[in-house]
Amino acid sequence: MTTHLALLRGINVSGHNMIKMEALKTTLEAIGFQNVQTYIQSGNVFVDSEDENAAAVGFKINQEIFKVFGHEVPVVVIGKADLEYCLKNNPFLKDAPLDIKKLYVAFVSTTLRSESINDLKMSQVKPDEASIDASRIYIKYSVGAGKTRFDQKYIEKKLNVTATIRNWNTVTQLLKLYEEK
Repeated sequence: MTTHLALLRGINVSGHNMIKMEALKTTLEAIGFQNVQTYIQSGNVFVDSEDENAAAVGFKINQEIFKVFGHEVPVVVIGKADLEYCLKNNPFLKDAPLDIKKLYVAFVSTTLRSESINDLKMSQVKPDEASIDASRIYIKYSVGAGKTRFDQKYIEKKLNVTATIRNWNTVTQLLKLYEEK
């Protein structure tokens, strides 16, 4: 049995794609996932599955959400090792002084090339900063996530990937939950 963390993009945001977490939990249990656990309302779901393939798990979740709730919700599935790596290797943690509230991580659906940073055209979103590492983009917003063009839509358009962004506090809490499992 493998524990997966499914990051659902764009649910329960500004009244769009509303899904109650209890209904989501029941839906995922009905299709065979075990030990389903949600964290906050923004679409962080732990599931245990016999299937070790993260992409297959994400596809299954995506299809069931569409079937039951009628929402097309992109899903990025990550493992505990990815979160551990993320917390140890965020290059912006070395900056001082540091406002943790401005740190975010975009998890993407595929492994990126180091040259992908050029494709992001960061000069268009300055003074926000980004650093690419495999299937993650570490983000340091200058003002905040609500006042930037450098969002998930921008990333998806520039890199042709599925992306979902989490703030640093959420990333930290998700790893704690993974460790408790």
